[in-house]
Amino acid sequence: MTEQSSTTSTWPDLPPGPYGTPSPDLTRRYAEAPMAAATLPSGDRVPMIVRYADVRGVLTSPASSRNLREPGLPRMVSGTFLDDDPAALMNQDPPEHTRYRRIMHGTFTPRHIERWRPRVAAIAGELIDAVGDEFDMVADFALPLPARVICELLGVPMDRFEQFRGWTEMFLSASDASADARAQGFAAFTAYARELIEQHRTEPGDDLIDLLIAARDEGDGLSEDELTNMVFTLIMAGHETTASMIARGGFRLLCHADQYAALAAHPELVEPTVEEILRHEGPGSNGMLRRITEDVEVSGGTIPAGTVVLPNLWAADHDPSVFQDPLRFDVKRFTDARSTPHLAFGHGPHYCLGANLARMELREAFHALVTRLPGLHAQEDLSAVVWSDGFVYWPRRLLVKAS
Repeated sequence: MTEQSSTTSTWPDLPPGPYGTPSPDLTRRYAEAPMAAATLPSGDRVPMIVRYADVRGVLTSPASSRNLREPGLPRMVSGTFLDDDPAALMNQDPPEHTRYRRIMHGTFTPRHIERWRPRVAAIAGELIDAVGDEFDMVADFALPLPARVICELLGVPMDRFEQFRGWTEMFLSASDASADARAQGFAAFTAYARELIEQHRTEPGDDLIDLLIAARDEGDGLSEDELTNMVFTLIMAGHETTASMIARGGFRLLCHADQYAALAAHPELVEPTVEEILRHEGPGSNGMLRRITEDVEVSGGTIPAGTVVLPNLWAADHDPSVFQDPLRFDVKRFTDARSTPHLAFGHGPHYCLGANLARMELREAFHALVTRLPGLHAQEDLSAVVWSDGFVYWPRRLLVKAS
């Protein structure tokens, strides 16, 4: 592969800058090293793609495969990981992936998601009403909101939340969990997903698992493994990644008190604000690996067939050739319908199936914050906030004052 720089680094490649901002090295990487190698937590090294056009091109290319299960391929981590399950939608290629998406298409439409908006808004309001004048936005709002929402949507008892949150953190940690612990966690999490499905078959209702069980396309439904994996994925992604965006978005707004005030005065700006949070903050990780099955040309050179690459969505969404002043956080950036779309939910065949649900939840979360707590401000020095490590990067604690 043509490489414009031999620079390499260890995980996390492109470590964030102050206040959780993108890496200061990004400017150089766009210009000089758009496919420089990154060392993964497993120790494997792969090209990391940072330019918007290149990332988007790889995500849409028919030669970009999510099948990473062949022996000897680079791995994100050692031992069992999310990439290992062939029944996972995110690990499938056409035609299997096309069939799976077609069956799932109606489940996550805006019409279906809209049914849950009033309940999400109510949960957000209840959580804010329960906090005092001083609270931790992460522990008291960002974490419990998506947890309660996903539990209600899937019919999961809240008393199991801490258990599956522990499993989720195991898979989203780059280094803390051992290979054996991940394998055991994966088996336990999968067994719990199967248990939930069986409960819903015995006592059907009208929640998301029931919709998944009933999902069909011309008589073709999800296999048992596909259904189990979808429940697994929804539990994992449905609370941890959404929680991280609420925490990161809240942190960013507190860094820009004038923009929080503008949002409180004009709540109609919540929708474009969420898009800017997704661009500026999401997905809060360095991305997912792709295996290139045929030579692919990108601006940084040729990616030869057989290469495993890491398209970095966060880096792509800060490309100065696409976004004007990309490091600037601006709640009005996406008020113009002509704005270039961000890649926080990916692009192409693997565009996030739950994007409509995530957007709705984020909009209700920030609408509740700015309308119920218009004077919200940080109670601590934001430069001293401690951030998590692992695959998803977000504040561990965020102390705030309501007035």
